[in-house]
Amino acid sequence: MRRRQSSGAGRIREVPVEKRHRSGLQPPKPSPGYLPFGSSVRDWLLSGTTQDPEQTISHHGHQQPTQSWWKVMCLTGVDYFSTLGYQPGIAFMAAGALAPLATIVLVLLTLFGALPIYSKVAEESPDGQGSISMLESLLTRWKGKTFVLVLLAFAATSWVITMTLSASDATAHIIENPYAPHWMEGHSVAVTAILLLLLGAVFLKGFKEAIGLAVVLVFIYLVLNAIVIARSLYEIANHPEVIANWKQALLTGPTLGDPWMIALASLLVFPKLALGLSGFETGVAVMPLVKGDPLDTPANPEGRIRNSKKMLRAAAIIMSVALIGSSLSTALLIPPAEFLAPTADGVGGKAYGRALSYLCHGFFGGFVGTAYDLSTIAILWFAGASAMAGLLNLVPRYLPRYGMAPEWARAVRPLVFVFTFVNLVVTFGFDANVEAQGGAYATGVLGLMTSASVAVTLSVWKRGGWQRIAFLLITIVFVFTTLDNIHGRPDGLKIASIFVVAMVITSFISRVVRSTELRITKVILDDAARKFIEDTGSGTVRIITNRPDRGIEAEYRRKERDARQDHHIPRGEPIIILEVRAGDASEFTDELEVSGVRVGPYRILRCESPAIPNAIAALLMHIRDTTGKLPHVYFGWTEGNPIAYVLKFIAFGEGDTAPVTREVLRQAIDEPELRPRVHVG
Repeated sequence: MRRRQSSGAGRIREVPVEKRHRSGLQPPKPSPGYLPFGSSVRDWLLSGTTQDPEQTISHHGHQQPTQSWWKVMCLTGVDYFSTLGYQPGIAFMAAGALAPLATIVLVLLTLFGALPIYSKVAEESPDGQGSISMLESLLTRWKGKTFVLVLLAFAATSWVITMTLSASDATAHIIENPYAPHWMEGHSVAVTAILLLLLGAVFLKGFKEAIGLAVVLVFIYLVLNAIVIARSLYEIANHPEVIANWKQALLTGPTLGDPWMIALASLLVFPKLALGLSGFETGVAVMPLVKGDPLDTPANPEGRIRNSKKMLRAAAIIMSVALIGSSLSTALLIPPAEFLAPTADGVGGKAYGRALSYLCHGFFGGFVGTAYDLSTIAILWFAGASAMAGLLNLVPRYLPRYGMAPEWARAVRPLVFVFTFVNLVVTFGFDANVEAQGGAYATGVLGLMTSASVAVTLSVWKRGGWQRIAFLLITIVFVFTTLDNIHGRPDGLKIASIFVVAMVITSFISRVVRSTELRITKVILDDAARKFIEDTGSGTVRIITNRPDRGIEAEYRRKERDARQDHHIPRGEPIIILEVRAGDASEFTDELEVSGVRVGPYRILRCESPAIPNAIAALLMHIRDTTGKLPHVYFGWTEGNPIAYVLKFIAFGEGDTAPVTREVLRQAIDEPELRPRVHVG
């Protein structure tokens, strides 16, 4: 079947009907053109793309089944609870004898700060979008997009360092185990890199979060830690001299035993222990996995919110007890020299990065200690998997939708390659040193938690009441904690800043590269607009673009006269005037709603779009596909600096419209003879 189509000055040409829909005003699929590989490799890389940007906690585009809240808690626990593997050692290195008291301050902030904040986040964002989506809705246009980019960079910092730090600590447990091969000593970077590559390989093969396995791992790990901590407390109770030694350390330390100075020092030093707060953002991210009530609806998931709060509360209480017990045990029972990091010749403390494991080996011997190490390695491994899943869930949700990442960023496997490469760079940069990565990790975690507290405070502030004062105070505490951590460990801010700069630069480059994509997902004409086009009959659809001004008849009369003169349009040929107003240029894709109005004898099409050239191209293609005729669009000559126009188009969606419109059409339609005609005069 073939369709007759007009083109040019009354010429008729035949165009295959099946070619009319090649433009396809649909959300763009991942473009193989961005990936320089053979077709089979590209197909493999792009398989498993999540096309719905709002879909969460998915793998290969399939939603995971919901589970009981306590099972999902175990999934978040592989990240949250795994910090017990390195938190006690980092706490002692940061606070010395004050570590147990500073840990108590951290627990108070967990229970009365982070828990209330993220309970509110769960209420406001039950689909797992977290605090980032709350702030996105509070800030508009480029301010919102830029702020989200910064928060995404902090999230990337937190989760990338989660993977590298967890793998580094797993390496410490492997190398320090008495049954480990001797050749591993002094090769912690290589072993950590192998672990990270294996983690990436799991995702490339098609990793799917196994909640059942997470339950087993978390149960075994918590039971073993409970045994070690209980035995440690038993030893402390039966050897009061260790308590006396600890008190002596406080008396001879900088505080000189003054209770007020001890309290103040604990308050000032606890930000260095912020790793113990790491699981909350992951907790709200996995909310879609939590089973709600049978009567829950997408608009009102009360059961899911209530059960998610149970999950957050239970995890916080379990972790708080474990943090206090582990910090007290390690600070009182392990000689300070055993916490020291390895020197250049590989000599270091045996408890470095594995304080509880050191106690377990000492209390129960190599066999039970090895079982503890294997459990720790397994949960640290899954901590990395949880962090990778968080990134794979977060990046496709925002960046492709903003146009700030290529469409293949919706696919799992290319992102796995990107994040694995970043993990290796970070590991080599930090020399697989657990303590050295603590600052960057804490900066990322605290940056996200501070943003969550700000988002919740802004959300509740308009409602009034005492809650807004309480959340404001919590926000102040988190801001202080973040700034103190940055001041004490500026390396964390440096690595976070690298992530921020890299995120902004790559996002801007992607936005520039993708600026000439179609970007309009659907064209909707009202009855008047549709009739204007139909009234052209068998003739050519001629559209004159006009910058919206006063909208009076004299303006359109002058525009028609100039267009007919510049483009030699016969006087009898009907014309349609098109006015596109620039909308929110920070949005990348949008639907185009076109309305038709009459001003005197003139037929006007009016619409609004984030990008004017892309909207014009989409409308022309819609006219072509619905009428079978190649429309002609006429532009006036644009004078000015072309570079300034390019920047104006990228930032505000308008500029030298004619050449950009033609380029959008060229990219969208392969066959030149099927492209609507663009005239500049």
